[in-house]
Formats: sequence, structure tokens, C-alpha cells
Amino acid sequence: MKKIGLISDTHGYLDDAVFKHFEACDEIWHAGDFGPDVAGPLAAFKPLRGVYGNIDDKIIRSEFPEHNRFMCEGVDVWMTHIGGYPGRYSALVKPGIYTKSPKLFITGHSHILKVMFDDKIKCLHINPGAAGKHGWHKVRTLIRFCITDENIHTLEAIELSGR
Repeated sequence: MKKIGLISDTHGYLDDAVFKHFEACDEIWHAGDFGPDVAGPLAAFKPLRGVYGNIDDKIIRSEFPEHNRFMCEGVDVWMTHIGGYPGRYSALVKPGIYTKSPKLFITGHSHILKVMFDDKIKCLHINPGAAGKHGWHKVRTLIRFCITDENIHTLEAIELSGR
């Protein structure tokens, strides 16, 4: 079993509460728009996987790919920053998502926490919302979940205080 802490759109702001909420996690996954001074502290705390976002500089882009596709506990995961969501996938991911569908599709960018199942391709979509203070969102959010034996479970949405 892997316990995952999922975060996105920090835009250079890393709340101390993230460390408390992700303390029991095995890995942290960041769905892009890290901004400065976020990846280092997260990677020092727990193993970190991520993708770069549209605001990320060349340093982040040299450390993280645009698309990160990997297996976790038997689950095919595809993480990208700008990917859309079921019924409205971005043009960049649409061909791949329908020809070789992942079981878990993770995006960021919209600053809207969203968890949806795409019945058409049998894929769970998760966008953790935004954990940073930059953007139009009113609530800062994170997601925690587990993956065990090809099953995604125990998903929790976490609201961080203040904006």
C-alpha cells in the first residue's frame, strides 16, 4: 500500500500545514505550477514526483517532465498539469487518453478541486485544486489517498485555512 499526498498550483507558496497533512504519506505528487522554493522542501520531506506547469521556470522544467506516466501499486498513473477532465480533455492529451487510457489521470491548472470517474475509459480523474495563494480560488486544497493492489481508495479532500 502507498499513501499519496497530492498537491498542485502552489505558485511559490508552501504552507507549513502541508507537512502535517502529508506526514503519514509515503510519497508526494505535485501536479505542476510549483513556483520557486517549493520542490526542494517537499523532496527533502518525502519522495517527490511531479510535472511542470505553465508558470514554472527552466529549473523546474529541467527537474520535472510535462507528462509523468508511471505505475504505482499496479495502477497506471498519468500526471500532467493541463489535461482537462472527463468530457473535456485538452487537445494535447486527448489522443493518448483514448488510445492507452490510464487508470488514474491527475491534473492541476484549473485551481478547482475535482474528483470524477470517466466511465467511458474506466479512469479516475483527480485535480487537487490549488494549495498556493496566487489565483482566483477561494479555498486552498490538498488530496490524500491510498493505492493498494490496483485499487485507489481512502481519498480525502483537505482544506487549508486562509487564502
